[in-house]
Amino acid sequence: MANNSHLDFERSIAEVDDQITRLRTLARERGLDVSGEIRSLERKLHTLKEDTFRNLSPIERVQVARHPRRPYTRDYLELAFTDWIELHGDRAFRDDRSIIGGWTRLDGESVMLIGQQKGRDMKQNLRRNFGMPHPEGYRKALRLMKLAEKFGRPVVTLIDTPGAYPGLGAEERGQAEAIARNLREMAALRVPTIAVVIGEGGSGGALAIGVADRVLMLENSVYSVISPEGCAAILWKSSAEKEKAAAALKITAEDLQGLEIIDEVIPEPAGGAHSDWERTAAALKRALLRQLGELREIPIDELRPARWEKYMAMGEWRTSR
Repeated sequence: MANNSHLDFERSIAEVDDQITRLRTLARERGLDVSGEIRSLERKLHTLKEDTFRNLSPIERVQVARHPRRPYTRDYLELAFTDWIELHGDRAFRDDRSIIGGWTRLDGESVMLIGQQKGRDMKQNLRRNFGMPHPEGYRKALRLMKLAEKFGRPVVTLIDTPGAYPGLGAEERGQAEAIARNLREMAALRVPTIAVVIGEGGSGGALAIGVADRVLMLENSVYSVISPEGCAAILWKSSAEKEKAAAALKITAEDLQGLEIIDEVIPEPAGGAHSDWERTAAALKRALLRQLGELREIPIDELRPARWEKYMAMGEWRTSR
């Protein structure tokens, strides 16, 4: 997928990319042979991407996680899965389009896939509520998880949300209860479960579909109880301190793997997932197949206690007399 949107720290990458584009246009229009120059620039571009993305700060990774050209759930459905059959509604209120879900096949195996979905433009974002689910979205997700449990099929969730929708209507319809119920029910599902943070993993809105046997993150995704801007506004009384907040929150995949909150970091291509959707989807598929292969070897009566122990072992606390 071509990328026409560049972040501030990608300026040097954009300049070389533009040079390559201009040379190709010139060669096509004038019949010139500039293949040597293009190869040289492509090598320079690859090195620039590797160097730039190897040394990103936490706040820069937040920017990459929010990149407008980053692949979303529907994009991975097209690139890594087959035979998608979407299921709708929570059977109580309505169909929340910020969460999509249904049956699909991963390398021929039927799985239930559930993911948060953002839009590419304002019209799509209004339809998808900017990827922020209402309680009926989480109730739909739970309905589909229980359906997968009924048929003994694995559940795969793709997380990409700033957070659950905080509007008055959502609160009136039981946002907190819907999230809490999902946490409880996911912890007890009698099928293998894998959650992957593909972009933003924001607060309880992400955790509501994230209590899984294996939790994975794409290299430039983030997972946090609050956004850096929100944290900075609370702790430093100014969202301008978001860079300091991002570092303090330990929201990157590398940090969270070190803290044993997640199980695997899925590498992204040089330049980030937005620079090469196909390679990113291929890496995601490989990771899912490997993790599912491991989970299949664990009897379900051992899998559920192991899931419980996994989450009980997270974090440290002290008690005082």
